[in-house]
Amino acid sequence: MEKHEHIQDVLSRLSKIEGHIRGIMKMLNEDQPCDLVLLQFSAVKSALSKASKILLEDHFEHCIMSKAKNKALRNELIEFKMTFDKFMA
Repeated sequence: MEKHEHIQDVLSRLSKIEGHIRGIMKMLNEDQPCDLVLLQFSAVKSALSKASKILLEDHFEHCIMSKAKNKALRNELIEFKMTFDKFMA
């Protein structure tokens, strides 16, 4: 089975998120102001959301579209993805 196209990007983002989490833990241990810590939580949440979106896109292309051999089904899936993208924006 071939690897997903964007796994390395997701792994790289997760490594950065992991470092960010460690930074938050350090901030908490150092009694940093709550508003600054919460701002960092927001940054992690956004980074996780972006990594999830990349993996979801990869899943759609690699796991779903690659198996849809029927042209009508492929067109329906593409339309669904466009609607889904707008809904998730």
